[in-house]
Amino acid sequence: MDRLRGRTALITGSTSNIGRAIATAFAAEGAHVVVTGRDRDRGAAIVRALRERGGDADFVRAELDGAHGGAQALAEAAGPVDILVNNAGIYPPDGTLTTDEETFDRIVGVNLRAPYFLTAALVPGMIARGGGVVINLGSWIARLGVPRGALYSATKGALETLTRAWSAEFGARGVRVNAISPGVIKPVELEVFAGEELMRGTPAGRGGHPDAIAAAAVYLASDDAEFVHGTVLDVDGGRTGVYLSA
Repeated sequence: MDRLRGRTALITGSTSNIGRAIATAFAAEGAHVVVTGRDRDRGAAIVRALRERGGDADFVRAELDGAHGGAQALAEAAGPVDILVNNAGIYPPDGTLTTDEETFDRIVGVNLRAPYFLTAALVPGMIARGGGVVINLGSWIARLGVPRGALYSATKGALETLTRAWSAEFGARGVRVNAISPGVIKPVELEVFAGEELMRGTPAGRGGHPDAIAAAAVYLASDDAEFVHGTVLDVDGGRTGVYLSA
């Protein structure tokens, strides 16, 4: 349980769902976790829960709307970071014909510009200290078209492409870059989740738990994955790769 001992990990959007699960798993593996989000109360509650379990965690409030200044401010507040998880994202389900310019800019800002500029702010420090890890969160609908959320899909596809590009750009300087592509993940606070219908016909046959994504993130962040570069790890119950016909 010490695979991340001595390392500092910043997880964006880590006050709920997948981000919270990753923060919890990283703390259990010995990392100093920097929890980020917009809500101070939720952030404080997550930090308190991690510390009660013996973890090392702090909260930094961040408004990652895509502005370069916001990413830079978060990088400065977090201090030296060894592991960056670009998890924060938004999913307005608007279709192409109903997406206005303001919504377009907001989705691109949070889902693409923010991780781009935050990575640019933190990678130089990783290189200077001898190495680091960047993990991006993609999505199964970046590769399997669905009739809603086209712009969200496009931003996640771009982030998966950046994963490969950044691996080529930073890998030789000691920074490993990989991505996780989650399938349909059921929020733990919901008893009934309509999204699970999208997992019909898959080997799993149900939505996943955030802990499944957290386990993949621990692997990619740890030395167990020291030979893994520029890959997108599908943790999707077989959604994009397998179809079970009746």
